[in-house]
Amino acid sequence: MRVQARRLDRSPQLVGLVRRARRVLPGDQGFGDPLSVAGDGGARAVARVAERVFPDSAGASREAGFAALQVWQAVREWSGRGEGDAEVTLVFTDLVAFSSWALGAGDEATLRLLRSVAGAVEPEIVARGGRVVKRMGDGLLADFRTPERALDAVVAARAALRHVDADGYRPVIRVGIHSGHPRRMGGDWLGVDVNIAARMMEAGRDGNVVVSEVVRDALDPQWLLDQGLRLKEHRRFFLNRARGVPDDLRMYRVEGA
Repeated sequence: MRVQARRLDRSPQLVGLVRRARRVLPGDQGFGDPLSVAGDGGARAVARVAERVFPDSAGASREAGFAALQVWQAVREWSGRGEGDAEVTLVFTDLVAFSSWALGAGDEATLRLLRSVAGAVEPEIVARGGRVVKRMGDGLLADFRTPERALDAVVAARAALRHVDADGYRPVIRVGIHSGHPRRMGGDWLGVDVNIAARMMEAGRDGNVVVSEVVRDALDPQWLLDQGLRLKEHRRFFLNRARGVPDDLRMYRVEGA
């Protein structure tokens, strides 16, 4: 009986039928794709577990399980927990000169530093309605509803980092900020807008906060003035064209942050 059940479960016709049904069901059809289960949240957490338990399974029962999860996700979004088509402001951060310092400091000291950095940076993100999408070694990706909240969080995080010291190493973050409509993949974001935000961060090489022209246009000049911030065109962009970024996109350095 067990062998027959397994054979039925792996029937190409039955698997194909369930997969076709998933295409018309609401929710994220990407459940089951390794790129789509990297985020947090109830449905995605269960999806991550399922993917680890059945990494090579191609049965109809697995597809049906992910179909239930994608519908669960859709219900959560309908109840106000999803992003919909709203514009998202993405923030990438990275520690300046971290790799060379960590090489000499060792693993234990490096972990202590990263915990201290997280303790300084992440509360400022959450306090302004931001969400830490993922952590990437010494950096992170966060999302916000508005550019003002994102920039406010970055300024506060950089100020909090001034109190962190690791045996003479004073961590400084370089930051890239861009607003757009990236594609949601599980708990992560995918698309050109993500690439642009990452390139903004890379352009801030020695500890700058760099924003895209889209963010510049969205920021209220009076709000910037009240915050003591100024935007200056970051011309390094034109000397070293970044891949994955529109040719005509300009970037601006935030002074006073």
